[in-house]
Amino acid sequence: VQLQASGGGLVQAGGSLRLSCAAPGIIFSRTSMRWYRQAPGKQRELVAVITSYGSTNYVDSMKGRFTISRDNAKNTVYLQLNSLQREDTGVYYCNSVDDYTTRSYWGQGTQVTVSS
Repeated sequence: VQLQASGGGLVQAGGSLRLSCAAPGIIFSRTSMRWYRQAPGKQRELVAVITSYGSTNYVDSMKGRFTISRDNAKNTVYLQLNSLQREDTGVYYCNSVDDYTTRSYWGQGTQVTVSS
């Protein structure tokens, strides 16, 4: 199974992007979804989580700026990025974890570049 992330691009500071991650071939309704990012020269870090029930959680530095959501009918998770800063530059990855089997899958990543 390969998750399919998209929506990245080049944006000026203060701008917005909406990332999408399609998850074909999994039982999406019982899957928790996560977004991670990896900045240049840094380790991959968790950005946001949405559980199979729709509960959300965010890293403190991203609260109020980023919004994670899901559409179970489309097997897709989204990450709305607002008020982007240069420090938000990186490759954003989506990840799925099955609530029952704990099987996990990753997307290929989508590049977000924020210019000043």
